Amino acid sequence: MLHSYEINIGTLAIVPIDETTTRIIEIGNEYIIDKPVFEIINESCCYYGSNYQGRYEGTKNMLGMSYKLPIIVEESRSIIFFPTASPRLVECAWISLNNLKNYVRCNKGSNITFKNDTNLNLNISIFTLESQILRASRLESILRSRKNQ
Repeated sequence: MLHSYEINIGTLAIVPIDETTTRIIEIGNEYIIDKPVFEIINESCCYYGSNYQGRYEGTKNMLGMSYKLPIIVEESRSIIFFPTASPRLVECAWISLNNLKNYVRCNKGSNITFKNDTNLNLNISIFTLESQILRASRLESILRSRKNQ
Protein backbone atom coordinates (compact mmCIF):
# COMPACT_ATOMS: atom_id res chain seq x y z
CA MET A 1 0.00 0.00 0.00
CA LEU A 2 1.38 3.39 -1.02
CA HIS A 3 1.26 6.47 1.18
CA SER A 4 1.38 9.21 -1.45
CA TYR A 5 0.41 9.75 -5.06
CA GLU A 6 0.41 12.59 -7.59
CA ILE A 7 -2.20 12.64 -10.33
CA ASN A 8 -0.60 12.46 -13.77
CA ILE A 9 -1.59 12.25 -17.45
CA GLY A 10 -2.05 8.47 -17.07
CA THR A 11 -4.40 8.65 -14.08
CA LEU A 12 -7.89 7.45 -15.05
CA ALA A 13 -9.84 7.59 -11.80
CA ILE A 14 -9.50 8.11 -8.06
CA VAL A 15 -12.08 5.98 -6.27
CA PRO A 16 -12.78 5.79 -2.54
CA ILE A 17 -12.62 2.38 -0.88
CA ASP A 18 -13.51 3.80 2.53
CA GLU A 19 -12.94 7.02 4.50
CA THR A 20 -9.15 6.63 4.58
CA THR A 21 -8.28 4.37 1.66
CA THR A 22 -8.34 5.10 -2.06
CA ARG A 23 -8.06 3.05 -5.25
CA ILE A 24 -6.09 4.74 -8.03
CA ILE A 25 -6.70 3.47 -11.56
CA GLU A 26 -4.00 4.32 -14.10
CA ILE A 27 -3.30 3.20 -17.64
CA GLY A 28 -1.77 -0.21 -16.97
CA ASN A 29 -1.67 0.04 -13.14
CA GLU A 30 -3.84 0.10 -10.05
CA TYR A 31 -2.76 1.25 -6.61
CA ILE A 32 -4.25 1.33 -3.15
CA ILE A 33 -3.30 4.53 -1.31
CA ASP A 34 -3.55 4.93 2.44
CA LYS A 35 -5.19 8.38 2.17
CA PRO A 36 -8.67 9.77 1.59
CA VAL A 37 -9.60 10.75 -2.00
CA PHE A 38 -9.82 14.46 -1.21
CA GLU A 39 -6.33 14.50 0.31
CA ILE A 40 -4.90 12.98 -2.89
CA ILE A 41 -6.73 15.60 -4.99
CA ASN A 42 -5.48 18.47 -2.83
CA GLU A 43 -1.88 17.19 -2.66
CA SER A 44 -1.82 16.71 -6.44
CA CYS A 45 -3.01 20.28 -6.96
CA CYS A 46 -0.28 21.45 -4.55
CA TYR A 47 2.31 19.37 -6.42
CA TYR A 48 1.46 21.33 -9.59
CA GLY A 49 1.58 24.72 -7.87
CA SER A 50 -1.80 25.43 -6.30
CA ASN A 51 -4.22 23.72 -3.94
CA TYR A 52 -7.75 22.40 -4.28
CA GLN A 53 -9.31 25.64 -3.01
CA GLY A 54 -7.37 27.71 -5.57
CA ARG A 55 -8.34 25.33 -8.39
CA TYR A 56 -11.96 25.36 -7.20
CA GLU A 57 -12.07 29.18 -7.12
CA GLY A 58 -10.56 29.32 -10.63
CA THR A 59 -13.18 26.92 -12.00
CA LYS A 60 -15.96 28.76 -10.18
CA ASN A 61 -14.81 31.97 -11.86
CA MET A 62 -14.58 30.40 -15.32
CA LEU A 63 -17.87 28.46 -15.23
CA GLY A 64 -19.97 30.72 -13.01
CA MET A 65 -21.06 27.72 -10.92
CA SER A 66 -20.27 26.71 -7.38
CA TYR A 67 -21.07 23.05 -6.75
CA LYS A 68 -19.59 19.70 -7.89
CA LEU A 69 -17.03 21.57 -9.96
CA PRO A 70 -14.37 19.93 -12.12
CA ILE A 71 -10.84 21.13 -11.47
CA ILE A 72 -7.74 21.70 -13.55
CA VAL A 73 -5.16 19.67 -11.65
CA GLU A 74 -2.36 20.71 -14.04
CA GLU A 75 -2.93 23.29 -16.75
CA SER A 76 -0.05 22.83 -19.23
CA ARG A 77 -1.25 19.31 -20.09
CA SER A 78 -4.93 20.11 -19.39
CA ILE A 79 -5.26 17.45 -16.69
CA ILE A 80 -8.90 17.94 -15.70
CA PHE A 81 -10.80 15.79 -13.21
CA PHE A 82 -14.47 15.91 -12.31
CA PRO A 83 -16.20 14.66 -9.15
CA THR A 84 -19.04 12.14 -9.20
CA ALA A 85 -20.68 13.69 -6.12
CA SER A 86 -20.02 16.56 -3.74
CA PRO A 87 -16.28 16.48 -2.94
CA ARG A 88 -17.22 16.68 0.74
CA LEU A 89 -18.79 13.22 0.59
CA VAL A 90 -16.74 10.09 1.26
CA GLU A 91 -18.27 8.31 -1.77
CA CYS A 92 -17.07 10.97 -4.22
CA ALA A 93 -14.80 9.56 -6.94
CA TRP A 94 -12.85 11.74 -9.39
CA ILE A 95 -12.69 10.90 -13.08
CA SER A 96 -10.17 12.04 -15.71
CA LEU A 97 -11.85 13.93 -18.54
CA ASN A 98 -8.73 13.48 -20.72
CA ASN A 99 -8.87 9.70 -20.57
CA LEU A 100 -12.63 9.22 -21.00
CA LYS A 101 -13.65 7.22 -24.07
CA ASN A 102 -17.32 6.36 -23.56
CA TYR A 103 -20.03 5.91 -20.95
CA VAL A 104 -23.34 4.08 -20.81
CA ARG A 105 -26.20 3.56 -18.41
CA CYS A 106 -26.07 0.21 -16.65
CA ASN A 107 -28.39 -1.52 -14.20
CA LYS A 108 -26.80 0.03 -11.11
CA GLY A 109 -25.77 3.46 -12.36
CA SER A 110 -23.23 4.16 -15.07
CA ASN A 111 -20.30 2.41 -16.72
CA ILE A 112 -17.32 4.42 -17.92
CA THR A 113 -14.88 3.13 -20.52
CA PHE A 114 -11.48 4.81 -20.61
CA LYS A 115 -9.22 5.20 -23.66
CA ASN A 116 -7.28 2.06 -22.71
CA ASP A 117 -10.59 0.10 -22.56
CA THR A 118 -10.58 -0.13 -18.75
CA ASN A 119 -14.15 -0.09 -17.42
CA LEU A 120 -15.40 1.44 -14.18
CA ASN A 121 -18.91 1.03 -12.79
CA LEU A 122 -20.18 3.96 -10.76
CA ASN A 123 -23.25 4.18 -8.62
CA ILE A 124 -24.40 7.48 -10.17
CA SER A 125 -27.13 8.21 -12.68
CA ILE A 126 -26.28 8.70 -16.33
CA PHE A 127 -27.81 12.19 -16.03
CA THR A 128 -25.37 13.13 -13.23
CA LEU A 129 -22.43 11.67 -15.17
CA GLU A 130 -23.36 13.54 -18.36
CA SER A 131 -23.81 16.75 -16.41
CA GLN A 132 -20.34 16.41 -14.86
CA ILE A 133 -18.74 15.57 -18.23
CA LEU A 134 -20.39 18.65 -19.75
CA ARG A 135 -19.02 20.91 -17.01
CA ALA A 136 -15.53 19.46 -17.36
CA SER A 137 -15.69 19.83 -21.16
CA ARG A 138 -16.74 23.47 -20.83
CA LEU A 139 -13.82 24.05 -18.47
CA GLU A 140 -11.44 22.41 -20.96
CA SER A 141 -12.82 24.55 -23.78
CA ILE A 142 -12.37 27.77 -21.80
CA LEU A 143 -8.84 26.77 -20.80
CA ARG A 144 -7.94 25.94 -24.42
CA SER A 145 -9.32 29.21 -25.76
CA ARG A 146 -7.42 31.21 -23.12
CA LYS A 147 -4.18 29.36 -23.96
CA ASN A 148 -4.65 30.25 -27.62
CA GLN A 149 -5.17 33.98 -27.01
